[in-house]
Amino acid sequence: MKHHTPYMLLGLLISLSSYSQESPSSKTKEMDEFGATNAQTIRAVETTSTIATDTVESKEVKAATRRTAKQAKAQAKADDKYTHYAYINAIAAYEKMANEGYKTRSVLERLGNAYYYNSDYKNSNKWYKELFSTIEKDSITPEVYYRYAQTLKSTGDFKSADKYMEEFLAKKESDTRGQKYTEKKNYLEEIESHSGRYDIEAASVINSEYSDYGATSYNGYVVFTSSRDTSGLFRRRHSWTNQSFTNLYTAKQDENGKLSDPIPFIKKVKGRYHESTPVISKDGKTIYFTRNNVEPGKQGKSSDDTRLLKIYKATMKDGKWQDAKPLPFNSNNYNCAHPALSKDEKTLYFASDMPGSIGQSDIYKVSINGDSYGKPENLGEVINTEGKETFPYETINGELYFTSDGHPGLGGFDIYGTRKEKDSTYQRILNVGKPVNGPSDDFAYIIDYRTKRGYFSSNREGGKGYDDIYNLLETRPLFECTQLLAGVVTSKETGDPVANAKVTLYDLNLKPLGSVTTNAKGEYTLDMVECDSRYYLRAEEPDFYTQDQYVSIPYERGVTAENIVLEPYIAPIPIGTDLFKFLKLNEILFDLAKWDIRPDAAVELDKIVKAMKELPDMEVAIGSHTDSRGSDSYNEKLSEKRAQSTRQYIITQGIEPHRLTAKGYGEYKLLNRCKNGVKCSSEEHQENRRSEFIVVKM
Repeated sequence: MKHHTPYMLLGLLISLSSYSQESPSSKTKEMDEFGATNAQTIRAVETTSTIATDTVESKEVKAATRRTAKQAKAQAKADDKYTHYAYINAIAAYEKMANEGYKTRSVLERLGNAYYYNSDYKNSNKWYKELFSTIEKDSITPEVYYRYAQTLKSTGDFKSADKYMEEFLAKKESDTRGQKYTEKKNYLEEIESHSGRYDIEAASVINSEYSDYGATSYNGYVVFTSSRDTSGLFRRRHSWTNQSFTNLYTAKQDENGKLSDPIPFIKKVKGRYHESTPVISKDGKTIYFTRNNVEPGKQGKSSDDTRLLKIYKATMKDGKWQDAKPLPFNSNNYNCAHPALSKDEKTLYFASDMPGSIGQSDIYKVSINGDSYGKPENLGEVINTEGKETFPYETINGELYFTSDGHPGLGGFDIYGTRKEKDSTYQRILNVGKPVNGPSDDFAYIIDYRTKRGYFSSNREGGKGYDDIYNLLETRPLFECTQLLAGVVTSKETGDPVANAKVTLYDLNLKPLGSVTTNAKGEYTLDMVECDSRYYLRAEEPDFYTQDQYVSIPYERGVTAENIVLEPYIAPIPIGTDLFKFLKLNEILFDLAKWDIRPDAAVELDKIVKAMKELPDMEVAIGSHTDSRGSDSYNEKLSEKRAQSTRQYIITQGIEPHRLTAKGYGEYKLLNRCKNGVKCSSEEHQENRRSEFIVVKM
């Protein structure tokens, strides 16, 4: 039978050395949950034995007394292991007692608990079942009801699990775990609706026969936690699971996701006890990780002689991880573990059972201000329960994933996702579904939102070791990430807003997805766009040319601003129209006796170019005219050069030559009386000096 996940790392419990196979017990007295110290239990039994011997001399009584004393001493030893978290040894001792017929509430309950803490839900269910079938239920604590329901889910008996959840809620109405169950009695249907969204396979190259979990990606490598011990002949073991203490390992990842054989991570972040769950900054210069409260030259312990977990930070200097130090909000009296960085790396998420926690471990966040940190903030009752919430992870689009045994699930620890609503609060918690979640412990989920690939860890049956790392490929998102697409439609000519313009959204195959009409301010809003997508946007208004443009939606929820500028529409122009007058051009001037296009003339000619580009079938005859001053032949030659120069300029701006003709008329087409020999004013002569652009074809 496969053993299961180290519950301490899931549930933020502890890593003691007092029952490590390296050192003896500290022998500290602890009041157990049944109300007496181990020494008191032994003394009470011995006193009973003396009285019985003095008053009744029968052999049967003496034998019974000896058995009672023997059983009491056996339980005292088992209890000592149990209260020091040496669950593997405690299980062996309690099972020996139970198999000999000594099945008290204490023995049965602690057997169920010890297996539960090691995530062996099948065996935990076996002993809880016997507990509930032989012991008066009123004497059983509500928490055991909850654990029993969890093990029933893991064995597939959801009907019985729901029954015991109802009884748990009746005994502890204020517990949010029961309330969440009441709010989601159709939780199996909801989980089923989220199932089938992943392709998964074991990351066989990096998994071992031991516990491997908590993978994170880093600069083409995967860094993960393992209880394998490659350090030599001497193997330090933890009495909770009888496995080696965990350390960090790494494997190179190629462009296809294939992993190399793992090797130990840098020694500078390797200690004598547990190291686990690293997260590394995008620039590769900072690492946060979980470690026992052990520093060089000293071993930190809580007030009850317990060695807890802390979050450490190290920095990359000269190609080496250096200066591993605990973060300032850690404490010797509570756990902090499993760090995760927000998408902007200005916030650190983590799990803790610090004072003020709602449950046995909660998800917290703390602001990162350079080398200082803000005050840790509990994420609240929507996420946290009286159970255990741990292993947080935020994607680049702001989705937050975490592991919990407090929300309605499939048994053991499940993985859940949530995201902030428009008011920046968390409201919906969704189980990611099968096959990522199942009846065993599933935890430590990460995903690259862009590639949809990631990892999670599980102690499910069929694995290589106690816990294994699995590859995942998301084929359908848990949250349909949407954005608002909004903007303003304006006129290119005036900059004024364009009201009543129709704005239509298309996919890249030009399938229409919806349309809206701009308001009086030219504003539009489309609310059907998905994150990480590209669309085709079209704006139409009768007095303007239709405008089409692409728009890219980023990898996060929010609002994408996309303004649209429309060019005024030019209606078909009748043949014979002079564009100079139609477009209200300023006078096209030439220097004296010159035909070069001046900069001020180019500005006006560009308006002709624009009109001809907008009306590609239009053809124009250019005519250049002079006044009557100067000889007729001179004026004719000068005007011809100016007409040809004008035509050539327009051609250089992109108009096809066949659409333009040019002719200089000199003074032969005067518009007034100012012919040769007639005295006229400058204004009258100016009327005759002109350029014409006559539309000859449309």
